[in-house]
Amino acid sequence: MAVAHKPLPKMTTFPSSDSSLETVKVGLSTYQHPWFALQVRTQHEKSVAQFLSGRSYEWFLPTYKCRKRWSDRVKEVETPLFPGYLFCRFNLMQRLPILQTPGVIQIVGYNRQPVAVEESEIQAIQMLVVSGLPKQPWPFLHTGDKVQIESGPLRGMTGILTDFKGKHRLIVSITLLQRAVAVEIDSAMVTAHRGTEEQRAGRAYPQPRPIPVGI
Repeated sequence: MAVAHKPLPKMTTFPSSDSSLETVKVGLSTYQHPWFALQVRTQHEKSVAQFLSGRSYEWFLPTYKCRKRWSDRVKEVETPLFPGYLFCRFNLMQRLPILQTPGVIQIVGYNRQPVAVEESEIQAIQMLVVSGLPKQPWPFLHTGDKVQIESGPLRGMTGILTDFKGKHRLIVSITLLQRAVAVEIDSAMVTAHRGTEEQRAGRAYPQPRPIPVGI
């Protein structure tokens, strides 16, 4: 379960999959500063999140359950959907405390400038987290047919539909990180999504690959 922290209340936990999605949307719609992606040291995602929590920052660390094998057993563990990264809201003009956080390497951006993550992309990942549907990291996709889900816990979400091992998956991306997440869905729940002319024309041009930078 991913947890986001806000100044008030001190701790906010996303509701379970049977909760009203509309309630979740209302809770996610109020904010003061944009989301930024923080690159952190491997396996330090949770400790960085706890440190930011103690300083009243709102953070988001999406996770999923996976099975890991040890020499004597197999155990199900919570693993970050984007290993080495977490998301945080903060005032860019006051970013020094973020960069001084133990475990933080840098703020992700382009050309030595931090770049905010699209609010809609963060909300899409948050919706996946609370949906309770099986999910996993997925290779980032630049092109493909975009669809919109018409029913179920992810109603209204758009993404790229793909097939994998005989099952349909919706691919939701974080463009800045060049990372994506896949969630299993019923293809009967989706319809083709028509983007704007500008969006369709933009598919003909390669997207720039972001270079994480520390500012």
